Amino acid sequence: MTPDAEFGYELLVCRYAELAWHPSEGPRPALVARQLGTQARRWDTVVIEVDPAAFERRRAFGERTIDSDLLHVVRGAPAEWEWYRDALPDPGYPWRYVRQAVHRAAGRDLIEKRRDGNRIQIRRVRPYPDWVERIVAVENKPDLDRSAADRLAEQLNHDIDTGLADEAWLATETTGEPVEPALLRELPVEAGILATDFSAGVDADAVDVAWHPSDLAPGSGERRDSETETLRLEIAERAYGKGWRSFHDTMRPDCRHFELRREGRALVPYCAAKGKLPTARECSGSCSKFSPEPPQWRTKGWPIEGGPGKGITALLERRRERERDGVAPGDDA
Repeated sequence: MTPDAEFGYELLVCRYAELAWHPSEGPRPALVARQLGTQARRWDTVVIEVDPAAFERRRAFGERTIDSDLLHVVRGAPAEWEWYRDALPDPGYPWRYVRQAVHRAAGRDLIEKRRDGNRIQIRRVRPYPDWVERIVAVENKPDLDRSAADRLAEQLNHDIDTGLADEAWLATETTGEPVEPALLRELPVEAGILATDFSAGVDADAVDVAWHPSDLAPGSGERRDSETETLRLEIAERAYGKGWRSFHDTMRPDCRHFELRREGRALVPYCAAKGKLPTARECSGSCSKFSPEPPQWRTKGWPIEGGPGKGITALLERRRERERDGVAPGDDA
């Protein structure tokens, strides 16, 4: 059955998007992440539609996020050796921070560096590709009452006005009524509506499009300003490194009661002590039911050193890797 917490619903929407994106226009290669955005706006679910060939070139830069400081260096690194202050655009902040980023980038083999007297020279290892095609924002609200709709309308209008995303959706649970209540709420018409039914678990058929969204990308001949384009790329990089299964970073898989349970084609966290899917806030060291794994659990043949909690973390990370590996040239699924 569908988890009653919004957090659990969010995980199911993320898995659906991973399985069956785009809901109305057919399969597109994409990455899915959650709880990403800017200081002004955080999205529940983020879908990064990618160019598969360019994405493969991005994969050559490694598995980790390239953060904003590193992007400044990696994107600006020249093909031939050059003093980093001549090669890179003015960052708008002290160059000493750029120098630190140069060292970090070289330490991760993202660029090459050398000294020429007192100057640090850099050159690129390979061009950083233009791998992001579209960014889609999804707000998740399983129970869309009137007050929730009012708050969402303001948030969705912000997305539409800023143009940071190419498409905006609301995901909500279907009610089975002839006209879904979400269609009667005062939501911006530019936002699409996904009517979900995860009662039998997650699969490609668990979602219907109740309202089709508008394309929020600039029209022909128009371009986003460079600051917006940079923000979009930073969001995409965080999505690449984080994915949506990163809940293990903010929960306690090392608790003896922490499990993963299947919801159709999704694996979600489950608390055996409370008999439910916990929120990230509940699943913490301060929980009254928290019980660390006994030390002997970590020494009796578990699939990875450190016990079942480490095994769960490794499993989730392998699944993230598997999904990223699936976005390959010529792969339309």
